Amino acid sequence: MLHGIDVSAFQSSSYDTDGLSFVFIKATEGRSYVNPRLHAQTKTARDAGLVVGFYHFLWPGDLTAQAEYFVRHAPEKAGDILAVDWETTSEGTHASNAEKDRFLRKLAELRPHNRVVLYANRHYWLDVDTTSQAGDGLWIADYVRAGHPRIKAKWLFHQYTDEPHDKNVARFPDEDALREWTRKG
Repeated sequence: MLHGIDVSAFQSSSYDTDGLSFVFIKATEGRSYVNPRLHAQTKTARDAGLVVGFYHFLWPGDLTAQAEYFVRHAPEKAGDILAVDWETTSEGTHASNAEKDRFLRKLAELRPHNRVVLYANRHYWLDVDTTSQAGDGLWIADYVRAGHPRIKAKWLFHQYTDEPHDKNVARFPDEDALREWTRKG
């Protein structure tokens, strides 16, 4: 399995890339937040030759506007991954299943040459989700042994801890296989 991390404004722009194959970087949230470290964190990943993914923290509401906001701010490069972070907002709300599904479809429409994945924690995947729509793949958060999330669904990425930062594994035999998968269309 391949190792990676995900970062946001809470992490340094010059994070350690040793031993990593990929990184997911928070780009946007809702329709008004852009990660102030987005470009510097992206440069760190690209300089290290990592596969790069960007994620948007989804809020309920105007999904088209959120998708357009995300793609306006997330750098566009072939081979990058776009992720939808679907969980509880700071206001205790969350996008509905229909909203999550519409957002995934809209992203695929706006960036047809990039893979689109769904990030959800185990509770959301098992207890909130009713459609099992995850775009091109599922990124599951379940803080157990790396590569062994407690779900039956096929997953591509597994976030298995947040100590000292969010660590992930990818279900690909090697970096070439991951890069080949990212080449959509």
